[in-house]
Amino acid sequence: MKTVYDTAEKPKRAFLIGIKDERVSDHEMESRSGEFRGLAESLGVEIAAQETVHVREIRSRFGMGTGKARELGEKADTLQADCLILDWEPSPSQQRNWEALAGIPVIDRQELIIRIFAERAKTKEASLQVELARLSYALPRLSHKYIDLSRQRGGSYGTRGAGETRFETDRRIIEGRIQKLRGELEEVRKHRAVQRKKRGKTVLSCALVGYTNSGKSSLLNALTGAGVYAEDKLFATLDPVARLLPGKGQPIMLIDTVGFIRRLPHNLVDAFRATLEEATLADLLIHVVDISDPDAEHYFDTTMAVLRDLGADKKPMITALNKIDRGDFSGRGLPARYAGGVPVSAKTGQGLEDLTRRLELLAAGPAARFRFPRDRYDLAALLYRDGRVLSEKHEDTGIEIEAQVGGPLLEKLRDFTLPQ
Repeated sequence: MKTVYDTAEKPKRAFLIGIKDERVSDHEMESRSGEFRGLAESLGVEIAAQETVHVREIRSRFGMGTGKARELGEKADTLQADCLILDWEPSPSQQRNWEALAGIPVIDRQELIIRIFAERAKTKEASLQVELARLSYALPRLSHKYIDLSRQRGGSYGTRGAGETRFETDRRIIEGRIQKLRGELEEVRKHRAVQRKKRGKTVLSCALVGYTNSGKSSLLNALTGAGVYAEDKLFATLDPVARLLPGKGQPIMLIDTVGFIRRLPHNLVDAFRATLEEATLADLLIHVVDISDPDAEHYFDTTMAVLRDLGADKKPMITALNKIDRGDFSGRGLPARYAGGVPVSAKTGQGLEDLTRRLELLAAGPAARFRFPRDRYDLAALLYRDGRVLSEKHEDTGIEIEAQVGGPLLEKLRDFTLPQ
């Protein structure tokens, strides 16, 4: 009789630990804990237990009292946990203290998110960005223990698997690699700028922004039929994807972007600047909010805070209140921050026509008056094709038209614009 052996790799068991001081409310902590658990689960680990420690102040050795830290180390041993995952960003020395205490690898929130990004990276650009974030994080932690939580993809395109560099290279090689990656990503930014300049002459750009898992990719697919990968999980999209919005007016390029998250690690902000700048340089924004999420208001504020940090919060913006198919929101008084928001469902298509119409009106811009020579009706035709004509009058001296037009077309017709 043959013996069958199960060779499938079992998921690593993780003990999740968070800390709460007096500045964090109970509701906020509950929301953070749920999000933290979601991050860990999205990486495929088995949650052995999750615990939040209340502290009066952050201690230098463990972030909490030594006695409580020892208690948690013993609990990790009892749970047979393979690693600890901390929901804060300990210093490198604190991380080493925890590893010495527990005898197992210790991963913080920042490394957890980097590993998720590494698993999601599908293109060369995303892989470069992930590797830059990983090496910047690893540089001060060269003696940090390593545990392979999942089959990572962060080392594709000529690099090694996530985490290997910390053992196989020294500080000089890591710093050299970081400089090389920054140079490669700068070339990516230049290439993207050239593409943006080419389409910017005639096409308006509109970036879809919002909290991770708010449904940006699904909305892009629903509006354009793009067929972009979309899944109900955190950070499903890392690379910006651009698709033209169907229509007869001003051409609009919709651009999907990486989702935001509270306390987004600075290493990731710096590494993904080539991606995040799509929101900074876009002409318009659609802020996608998962209105069915109990923490929608907090996620809205988090996204606005990130946009402020990027200098993009003053751009023309439409708020898309997505996932209305998940409940009845008609009787719920929406907060003032959602004023003018468009209820939509990327899944059922509800509200998409209204959203498209609002976007086209926003893209059309303010009304302007133009006068063209009688033999230049081709210019008038541009207004009908790419703008919104309000009136047309034929005179002996030419054709006078009042229309709403977007920035690129307005610039193109600047010599024919009449004073207001």
